[in-house]
Amino acid sequence: MGRKIFVSYKYSDIFVEELAGYPVTRARDYVTELQNLLDQNDHINKGENDGEDLSHFKDSTIEDGLKSKIFDSTLTIVMISKGMKDITKIEADQWIPWEISYSLREITRGERRSSTNAILAVVLPDIEGSYDYFIEEHNCASCDSRIIKTNILFDILKNNMFNIKSPTYVNCDSHADGGLPYSGFPSYIHSVKWCDFILSPNTYLDIAYSINARLDDYNLTKLL
Repeated sequence: MGRKIFVSYKYSDIFVEELAGYPVTRARDYVTELQNLLDQNDHINKGENDGEDLSHFKDSTIEDGLKSKIFDSTLTIVMISKGMKDITKIEADQWIPWEISYSLREITRGERRSSTNAILAVVLPDIEGSYDYFIEEHNCASCDSRIIKTNILFDILKNNMFNIKSPTYVNCDSHADGGLPYSGFPSYIHSVKWCDFILSPNTYLDIAYSINARLDDYNLTKLL
């Protein structure tokens, strides 16, 4: 059965690894590749258009087409890229935070009410092909844990990671700081590297939906 997927991304971000066939690769080009990867029955609604500026809108007046795309979706994929965040603008005036907030909220339109979307963070490689700006793998030789650098994210993304109400931990004595890595799925917004996602897209979409099915296990931040 087809899934209705909304994709949130920074259209013009060029701080991504070059894709074959795209001389000047932008984050938007990865969305095209994403569409080619997914089942033909999946319905993809893409996010911002090049040159559009959210600062001219507020929640009450945002263009209806974008609202409709998110309202009609059940899963939001957010493309994490190195240049996704414009530090010269407040977060409420940028597309990605608004799209994630709207995806998380339950919205009533007419006689229909949306549910909180499942959300999956797909991390794009930077211009050098590295993911280390956000995910640092093999942080511990004993438990093979990884570090997720949420400090680079918009607040609404950061606040919906490592937000499980009753976390469980890996029992590992090799962490010098005394902290223990999480086990299972501690974040409502699960993160996966692009290189892993493309090997088995449905696996990671299913993970996002399974987390969404346990919505009450997480402390969600829905507003900007």
